[in-house]
Order: sequence, then C-alpha cells, then structure tokens
Amino acid sequence: MKPGRSAAAGTQQCFFSGRFCWFIPSLLFSVPRWIWSRESQKEIEKERKKFYRKLLLVQKELESKYHDIITENRRTVAHLELEMEKARNRTESFRKALISQTHKLVEERKTLEQERTKLEQEKQIMQYSGAASALYQSCLEKEEQWQNQATTLLKEFEGALTERQNIYCSLLLPRQQRLEIEKTLLVRAATDPVALDLGMETGLRDIFKYDTSCSNWLNTNKRQNGKLMWLYLRYWELSVELNKFKRVEKVILGKSRN
Repeated sequence: MKPGRSAAAGTQQCFFSGRFCWFIPSLLFSVPRWIWSRESQKEIEKERKKFYRKLLLVQKELESKYHDIITENRRTVAHLELEMEKARNRTESFRKALISQTHKLVEERKTLEQERTKLEQEKQIMQYSGAASALYQSCLEKEEQWQNQATTLLKEFEGALTERQNIYCSLLLPRQQRLEIEKTLLVRAATDPVALDLGMETGLRDIFKYDTSCSNWLNTNKRQNGKLMWLYLRYWELSVELNKFKRVEKVILGKSRN
C-alpha cells in the first residue's frame, strides 16, 4: 500500500467516525421501530374497521328490534283503544237502559199509587154500604192471607237480592256464588204462584242485567248497594197491595152479577 493512499484511507475513516459513525447505531434502532409502527398502524386500522363493522351491525339489529317493538306497541295501543271504545259504548248503552227502566218504574209507581188511592176511596164507600160491607170484609180477610204470603215472599227475595248485589260489588267473593243465587231466584219466580201473580221474573232479569250500582269500597252495609233492585222491590210491594184490592173487587163483582 502506498503511503499516500494509506493516509487518505485514514482520513476517510476519521471522517466517518467523526461525522457519521453516530448515525449508524441510530439507524439500526430506528428502522425496526419504524417498521413496527407501520405494522401497528395497519393492525389498529384493521381493528378499527372491524369494530365499526360490528358497531354498524349491532346498530342495525337494534334499529330492527326497536322498529318491531314500536310497531307491536302501536298495534297493542290501537287494540286497547278499540276495546275501551267498545266498553264505553256498552256502559253508555246500559246506563241509558237503566235510566229508561227507572223512569218506567217511577211512572208505574205513580199509576199504582193513584189506583191505590182510588181503591181506598172505594173501600171506604163499601164499608158503609150495609150488606156489601160484610161481604167486603170477608173477602178482604181472605185476601189478606194472600197478601201475607206475598209480603213474606218479597222479604225473602229482598234478602237474596241484597246478598246477590253484595257479591256483585265484592272483589273477593266468587262470581259463581252470585250466579247460583240468580238461578235460584229465577226458578222460584217462574214456579211460585205469588211470584207469578206479581210477574217478578221480568223484573229479576232487568236487575241482573242492568243493576251495576255499588257503594264505595269501604262500605260494610249491604243495603247501600244497588238501585234498580230497590225500585223493583217497592214496585212489587205496591203491586201486592193493589192486587189484594183487585182480587177483592173481582170476587164482589162476581157475586153481585150472580
């Protein structure tokens, strides 16, 4: 090797060692880090895209379920509104029927009171008519036996109807017990001679269908329940009194014709 070249080589070595030798280790460390950073970014980006795909999928599923729930809720609300409207119409129909029946009973009661007054006047006249008075008293005593039977029957019906209405208004007593009472009363009204004379079966069916009146929930007095039943009971009481005098009148008129 020539001295000049050796010196030049030494100068170059010195140049590298003095200016660039520090860069070589740094480069050796930074290259892998750069490569790792690139790979990490790719992985992060890959996971981000994967996450967003899952998020979109979950979002779509939730939107689908939410839409189904909303649709079902709307369908349910529409059905309930329809049922409420039907119930409201039925209630209004029952209310009108009850009002109509109540007015009818009030008018019939007035008529019975008028006929009763008229018969009382006729009774007073006949009591002072000599021989007819004895016949009248005899017939009246006989018909009073029928009246006593009718009064006893009405008391029994009143007790049964009071119990029936109490069961109807109760949240605890079984419905079947009420139906048994109604069935028993209808059978008796269709077979008992006194009940047949008073025509009680029709009134009972009206009570069972239209009397929905109940006192407040804290009520313990059974007689505070019901409205239509009490009107009918009073109507039947007046009918008993009226029928008694009509039966007497029928007997007397029959004897007078003979």
